[in-house]
Amino acid sequence: MQNALEIKDLKKSYEGGTVALKGVSLTIPQGDFFSLLGPNGAGKTTIIGIVTGLVTKTSGTVKVFGHDSVTDAATARSMIGLCGQEINFDQWMKPVDVLVNQAGYYGIPRKVALPRARKLLVDLGLADKADQIGFRLSGGMKRRLMIARALIHQPKFLILDEPTAGVDVELRRSMWDYLTTLTKEGITILLTTHYLEEAEQLAKHVAIINKGEIIANGTLDEILAMHDDSASREGYRGGRLEEVFVQLTHTA
Repeated sequence: MQNALEIKDLKKSYEGGTVALKGVSLTIPQGDFFSLLGPNGAGKTTIIGIVTGLVTKTSGTVKVFGHDSVTDAATARSMIGLCGQEINFDQWMKPVDVLVNQAGYYGIPRKVALPRARKLLVDLGLADKADQIGFRLSGGMKRRLMIARALIHQPKFLILDEPTAGVDVELRRSMWDYLTTLTKEGITILLTTHYLEEAEQLAKHVAIINKGEIIANGTLDEILAMHDDSASREGYRGGRLEEVFVQLTHTA
């Protein structure tokens, strides 16, 4: 099976000498739910920026379903749906129009985009808000609209950068259910999050990055196995991942 993402020896240095990535290599299999964890400033958003073509790499290679992010950029980007950290849609637009307009960037005609947009709004619990002005949406609704916008062109690879930041627990759990459904339908997901229990509930594979380097990479069980069992608390798996994360990022 073809890999959704292959990153080899990816490096990024900014003007002024800041080194954001120090030779990162990652492989995400097709259909995987992969979580990339790390402290603020560790390099997660830089990786996402390079994969999506928003940031220029210094060296290394990035391939999306076998398509090079530089030499075959248009094809690679068309396969990606990105839900970034910032709420960046036009909040004076109606949610349904936000989605239809986004579809237009991919050459999808309105007659195709409109029913697709309506379905996404239903799936994400926004059907009754479809024709309201965007700024009237709650924070959680805006987050869900961002996910819908990322999915409107039916990408094979969905990148979620802190998608549930500031979202209440109940809504986060409903979003978890929806994302799990997407992976069952064959969509590959890359998630960054500061909610470690989120990664633990959803991810098949986890990588931890710190100071521009991957310091752990494996299945969720392999990462959890790094935990010191003498400090474990029965039935509190989230605590295990959190303690592994803290241990690795504080000693790396």
